Amino acid sequence: MNKKLWKKILIAITTATAAILCMGALSYILWNNGVFLPRWIQWENRTFYSQSGQYKIVLSHKSVSIISDNTVIWTSPEAIKIQDAISCDMDNDRQDELILLCWKIGRYGNDKPFWVEKDEKKWSQHIFVYEYSNGEIRPKWMSSYIGQDVAVISENGKSSPFCRLLLTDLEGSISSWMWDSWGFTKEDTDISFLVFGDNLIHEPIYRYGLRNDTSFGFLFENLKDMISQSDIAIINQETPLTDNPFRYSGYPRFGTPANVGQAIADAGFDAVSCATNHALDQGAEGINFTKKFFDSHNIKCLGIQSEEETAYKPYEIIAKGGIRFAMLNYTYGTNGMKLPESNPNMVHLLDDEQQIRQDIEHARTETDFVLVFVHWGQEYSREIDDLQQKWTQIFMESKADVVIGTHPHTLQPYEVLTDSSGHKMLVYYSIGNFISAQPEESSTKGGMASFTVSLTPAGCEITEFSLEPLTIRRQEGGKYTTALDAVFYKDSGNQIGKP
Repeated sequence: MNKKLWKKILIAITTATAAILCMGALSYILWNNGVFLPRWIQWENRTFYSQSGQYKIVLSHKSVSIISDNTVIWTSPEAIKIQDAISCDMDNDRQDELILLCWKIGRYGNDKPFWVEKDEKKWSQHIFVYEYSNGEIRPKWMSSYIGQDVAVISENGKSSPFCRLLLTDLEGSISSWMWDSWGFTKEDTDISFLVFGDNLIHEPIYRYGLRNDTSFGFLFENLKDMISQSDIAIINQETPLTDNPFRYSGYPRFGTPANVGQAIADAGFDAVSCATNHALDQGAEGINFTKKFFDSHNIKCLGIQSEEETAYKPYEIIAKGGIRFAMLNYTYGTNGMKLPESNPNMVHLLDDEQQIRQDIEHARTETDFVLVFVHWGQEYSREIDDLQQKWTQIFMESKADVVIGTHPHTLQPYEVLTDSSGHKMLVYYSIGNFISAQPEESSTKGGMASFTVSLTPAGCEITEFSLEPLTIRRQEGGKYTTALDAVFYKDSGNQIGKP
């Protein structure tokens, strides 16, 4: 083979090798710059500000710059590619943090688990948190590989008093994460409620219990499984409790055996509404006993305060799945019985409009979601009266989220109302009786209010609601029980439910 041919072969090999090396170098450069990252990623570009207005955040071309006083004070490291960014008070310390949804090479940072010998040389998705500090941007927390594909990062709305991080995956499912000392803890995003009407213990009911089932477990035997499966269960305890047998009584001034309260606890209820027209049937003593009984069983007792609790406390708070719920309870009156001068807050009355507006407004600043339980309306009427309409408007203007009515002892309509700002309020005007010995046919048909509150990018919203009718039956031997009716009504939109 002559020298010219060898020279041509050598040149070809050299050229091919150089081309391969160039292609490899180019591929590495492109790979290192994130060109080959997943195609589903939507790289955001926008300008926004921290809540204080001090810092301008510019998200552009997979990078973030922070500007203060027209000067760039920080730029994200070149080694990370920014998919999206938000600025919010993530750790609830009243100071904003910068949260980056980003990509970097490797699953870990400088520190990796002891069982990992060598980090992967692959792009992976992370969340990095920085804090603003006197004109500087400092790293606060850097996650390892997230472990899921996050399409959208957001927070749960400025109106919520507690900030949460919301991650939306490629299928559109949202997960909620709350800051917990060092890192984020995943929370439930859907909280289910069951609410029952008047637990009205007439004499035939408690006499049967005292003779045959002193636990009074028969009251809830048909619904106990559903109660335990719900996240939050509430019942209207129409009548005051007592442990004095000489005070046991039915209509018109009720005194209900304390065993009924124990049955409520055993069934798994989380709260009881006690502001009713019968709340003072046993005087201050009945209020004191009822309140202390439920407090001692870790059941939130709404609408009443013992003689010792002179400071007005308009609501109780239940936290579930990271969502804080405020629960208020009022009654139209107490059958003419006056509240003691020593404690005018013993029963919460539906009379002072300005005070109730303030109650709800204050509850909104402390919690994510506000429920109002109200004893109102005309007995045995399926129509909504003027008082109900008036207070519904007040609750709506005050931005309550759910209103649940009792007292008429019969079912009334329910609906979702929407105001001009887009705020929605679910109203059950009356869910009737849970149990009673009233003979009227309409009084034997109660309702179980069922609804779900979900955490969404827009805040807490009602995502499902229904009214499932109950029937009260008197069996042989005088036993009264309540069970689901064969027919139930469900709504998923802004409609009026007709019981």
